[in-house]
Amino acid sequence: MKEKRELRYFNIGDSYGGNQRWMIDPWMHIGGCGALTACDIFIYMALYKGKKELCPYDAASMTKKQYRKFTMSVRPYLRPRESGIKDLRTYMDGVATYLEDTEATDISLCGFDGGEPYERAAEAIKNSIDGDMPAAYLMLKHREKRFNFFEWHWFPIIGYEEDGDEFSIKTATYGKEHWLPLRELWDTGFDEKGGIVFFRLD
Repeated sequence: MKEKRELRYFNIGDSYGGNQRWMIDPWMHIGGCGALTACDIFIYMALYKGKKELCPYDAASMTKKQYRKFTMSVRPYLRPRESGIKDLRTYMDGVATYLEDTEATDISLCGFDGGEPYERAAEAIKNSIDGDMPAAYLMLKHREKRFNFFEWHWFPIIGYEEDGDEFSIKTATYGKEHWLPLRELWDTGFDEKGGIVFFRLD
């Protein structure tokens, strides 16, 4: 039985969500994906979950210039670095500090390690999207060249489609939507794996 869920998302101009290519700061342009993924999820929660304190601008009419400023204000919490933000704990600690500083005390985070079974990952993603909450996906290296675009990258999960044994996730990165087969994406072929950070509104 086929099942498909897509969260409402947002546009900034003609961009589907934010776009890392807009970044002027060299480090953010190269390695700001962790901060941008958090910003996009904060914008989503400001728009659709009433969490306006997470975004200093009007999320419904945000401009590219405002988005740049927003990402730079989140930069100190999720600082780009040579090796990238390559583990869930560093990301979660940065996001948690931002949530504390914005007094968003009713949001909790849960890390899901990339070494967990694929089936559990698919179920956890379904539960998040069915609960109308996006999640942050971290992929490190992958043996399949078709996933090169997503290597060493954080991006939001904003939907899923399940059709029999096939399970795909909808993501938004670099201003576009992408559908990715989770089973293949999850099986990176490397010992060092990424994972997912789930957000929950308590």
